[in-house]
Amino acid sequence: MALTNSKALAGASPAARRTARPAARRCFVLAVPAGLLLLWFLATDVLRIFLPNQLPSPGQTLRTAFEMIASGDLSRHVGASIGRVLLGFAIGAAIALIVGTLVGLSRNVEALVDPTLQAARNVPSLAWVPFLLLWLGIDEAPKVTLIAIGAFFPVYLNLVSGIRQSDRKLMEVGYVFGFRNIELVRRIILPSAQPYLLAGLRIGFGQAWLFLVAAELIASTRGLGFMLIDGQNSARPDIMLVSILTLALLGKLSDSALRFVERRALRWADTFAGR
Repeated sequence: MALTNSKALAGASPAARRTARPAARRCFVLAVPAGLLLLWFLATDVLRIFLPNQLPSPGQTLRTAFEMIASGDLSRHVGASIGRVLLGFAIGAAIALIVGTLVGLSRNVEALVDPTLQAARNVPSLAWVPFLLLWLGIDEAPKVTLIAIGAFFPVYLNLVSGIRQSDRKLMEVGYVFGFRNIELVRRIILPSAQPYLLAGLRIGFGQAWLFLVAAELIASTRGLGFMLIDGQNSARPDIMLVSILTLALLGKLSDSALRFVERRALRWADTFAGR
């Protein structure tokens, strides 16, 4: 059957092949999640490898999710987490754009700033929590700050790399046309670094979700990170799974949104997109 389909596809017109490939890719996209869901079902409901207090079944997790949706608890936690992630990501990315541009353009600024930033980048997220509590209290400020720290470094590193990868010949052309420093940055350097910047924004958004759980350890009463810890403290692995799956879904949706922006912004680039 597979050989027959392959021969039929090979003999089809180019337009038919282009139409068939996206459909096949959509099947590939669903293959791994469907396989994991099947293994989860087999391990909990059929083979009983895990007890319900170790790993709840898909049905039990789905019932818990519906109960939390009906009570409004899930939407309350999701709303709090989305607000923190968006604000923290926006602050971290904005600072990274400024600092990354300065470091990428100036060796002196790089020598002054980059060694310290590289050292700070390797500090674990939880290590920041006690000091943020001391400095900023227990309200929203330390949570947003920690998320901003997580979002800052991927954007900063990718932007600096993108600026340093700019074509020197284009810079020389800019000098010939009399571009000043600001014009060089706006018309040559930043467009050249755009693919790196967009990749950094995608990674930074993912890091913001990763830092969210650590951020919501800071005296939180709502949020997906709080829900995860609350499920652990109350011995409710079903609540923990709902929190983890919701975080995964929101992270995927946010990455897909940025990926869409990336494709639209880089339509001008004639690059290899895979086969």
